[in-house]
Amino acid sequence: MPSHTDRSFDVLAAAHAAARRYRQSVGDRPQRPELDYATLRAGASVATPEQGTAADETIAALIALAEPGLNAMTGPRFFGWVIGGSHPVGVAADWLASAWGQNAGNHLASPSAAVAEEVAARWLLDILALPASASVGFATGATMANFICLAAARSLVLERANWDVDARGLFGAPEIDVLIGDDAHVTVFVGLRLLGLGQERVRRVATDSQGRIVADAFRAALDETKGPVIAIAQAGQLNTGAIDPVGAMADALVGRNAWLHVDGAFGLWARAAPETAGLAAGVEKADSWATDGHKWLQTPYDTGYAIVRHAQAHRRAMATAASYLPSAGVDERDPAHYVPELSRRARGFATWAIIQHLGRIGIAAMVARHCKIARNMAQRLAAEDGVALVNEVTLNQAILRFGADRSDEEGDALTRRTIELALQDGTCFVGGALWRGRWVMRLSVIGWSTTKDDADRSVDALLDAYRKARSES
Repeated sequence: MPSHTDRSFDVLAAAHAAARRYRQSVGDRPQRPELDYATLRAGASVATPEQGTAADETIAALIALAEPGLNAMTGPRFFGWVIGGSHPVGVAADWLASAWGQNAGNHLASPSAAVAEEVAARWLLDILALPASASVGFATGATMANFICLAAARSLVLERANWDVDARGLFGAPEIDVLIGDDAHVTVFVGLRLLGLGQERVRRVATDSQGRIVADAFRAALDETKGPVIAIAQAGQLNTGAIDPVGAMADALVGRNAWLHVDGAFGLWARAAPETAGLAAGVEKADSWATDGHKWLQTPYDTGYAIVRHAQAHRRAMATAASYLPSAGVDERDPAHYVPELSRRARGFATWAIIQHLGRIGIAAMVARHCKIARNMAQRLAAEDGVALVNEVTLNQAILRFGADRSDEEGDALTRRTIELALQDGTCFVGGALWRGRWVMRLSVIGWSTTKDDADRSVDALLDAYRKARSES
């Protein structure tokens, strides 16, 4: 058996040094991968190793393989998708979680992991101004958090209809009407599919120009339902940042056998800042909420939160029981009671560390700063001839169209070419999307390290790309 002084452990220091070098230099690198997937794949297609290699050689080989294909998601000018920047404090806590090697399934296996989750969950509810009695499951991300919340919803609305879906399944169960906005995120449909509720049998509700559910349309759709209802709202439309009228939706559901869920992957964090909290007023009336830690909270990946007002329904839908597992007391919380996994990493450590480091005031300031930067970037870009701001920049999202003074087809081509040239330049990373049938550029300001100077530098590069694209056409 190797001893604790075995040289194999030196590899931890080597990995730390490489990670630190990368993070300290990421802002100076092109904010995109140096090599694409096809090139990396061709270079990595080697035979299965017959003989092992030394620990330090293995890590060096991994770094050589991976670094050219890394995107600058932790960089200060990454605006392509709504993903956070993995704050160093969260990364350090996540390193410790990996080094400690704790299975966070229950409080007997790892008391520390269980307590970290319990405390971090209480802090989350407080910061997001959600019911203190709600249960919180630490999931892999918002996709799984949506799934967990919808599983609890399915369980409770069918229980009210005298059907135990957790024991009997869906065969013969009363039909559930699912109401969802036309501009809901695709991952919610994944959850519905996995739960046997179907992604196409839903009742789609009309949305406005910003992707918000129209309250009157929701009430009309609700009037057409007869049985149990699961309604799904959105806090933070992925392109516009818009938040559905959750309060009005909740009021319409009063007296019905219904559950209102909020997909708040990033927009739920609007409640953390006084400047934006009003945008999410009424969200607290819902029955469940899903959000990400690895977006606006800046934790490393593999962190999402399934928050459920009805803790008993949450636990009934998720809990795992077996004779070899400990039984939690009435006032004890086992992490595995609220997520599908039994064996999993200790996700609570990174969340605890980030909230401890930033505090309520720091989180609020970060959210407000990102929203201000997004507004300033959008205004500067839209001041250019032929550039149109498509959305109301209420949070951290801006979508813009280039060549707005030309035909729709020419505008599509000019927008896509501008994005292409911007990525070639590498000053910043931006993405494109179809919005109402036309191509737009998406700007998502959400990295902890992004400053006004980063934003100004990025706008200069984007305008250069646009002017070059326009001169070509």
